[in-house]
Amino acid sequence: MRLVFAGTPEPAAIALEALLHSEHEILAVITRPDAKRGRGRTLHPSPVKALALEHGIEVLTPASLRPGTEDGDHLAQRLKDLAPDCIPVVAYGNLIGPNLLDIPQHGWVNLHFSVLPRWRGASPVQASILAGDEHTGASVFQIEEGLDTGPVLEHFSEPMPPRATSESLLEHLSHKGATLLVHTMDALEAGTVQLKPQQGEASYAAKITVDDARLDFSDNAEVIDRKIRALTPQPGAWALLGEQRIKFGPVEVLEDEPALDPGSIKVEKRRVLVGTASHAVVLGHIQPPGKKYMPAIDWARGQHGLESKVFA
Repeated sequence: MRLVFAGTPEPAAIALEALLHSEHEILAVITRPDAKRGRGRTLHPSPVKALALEHGIEVLTPASLRPGTEDGDHLAQRLKDLAPDCIPVVAYGNLIGPNLLDIPQHGWVNLHFSVLPRWRGASPVQASILAGDEHTGASVFQIEEGLDTGPVLEHFSEPMPPRATSESLLEHLSHKGATLLVHTMDALEAGTVQLKPQQGEASYAAKITVDDARLDFSDNAEVIDRKIRALTPQPGAWALLGEQRIKFGPVEVLEDEPALDPGSIKVEKRRVLVGTASHAVVLGHIQPPGKKYMPAIDWARGQHGLESKVFA
């Protein structure tokens, strides 16, 4: 099939790479405009744009998709000129308006990293870890005007990997999801896809803010553990130690040792413990303000009176 691909971050580039190695033709890609990053705040292309340019593919970077705007109207006309059979989407980052949805013959289809209707929205991977889900997966669904409400073309479900972080789980799902997306395009071309309405109670995964990432050590250790893993690496779970905001990497829950008061700190020879409402946890890597992540025990050795302080 003749495709236009829409996506922005690395998981989308993984899917685009898979489509480039398939039998389908990529006519162009749609991605977000270059973004400022790093200390110098220089402009950088999205991973999807960088990959497309490597392959000599046309890149469209509209700042707006809304009809009546210069970018939105130009995109609509360009898509009509290209006449793609389908527009697969992976983490593009913009809502697709009704004026664009009917341009391709098979519509716009989105690779979403959950088994819909569970975890519609912006952060399904993080939400699934936060909730302690026993299963994970991905869905390819047809985009309509509602938020992730369209009928499902293909999906897979599997047990949640043990000790998954959002980083490791997203990487895993990105590769399996890319294969699923190619399979879906193959099936669309062959006419063997059956659109299935989403069934079951929907749940929503809103975009996670920095404030949402604050830890409360009066929660149980299992909740603390899941929250840290769900928010690793971005935006990073954090708590205050005095006036310092400390970020946390994954921890180990100690189920067979004496509990500590929530937020209290115990420094041992080779490890740093913090109390929760249930079991203590062993800190792995932490990030003090203005520094890189480091082993918690190395950080603790440079602190004075640490055991008299409390994470809040």
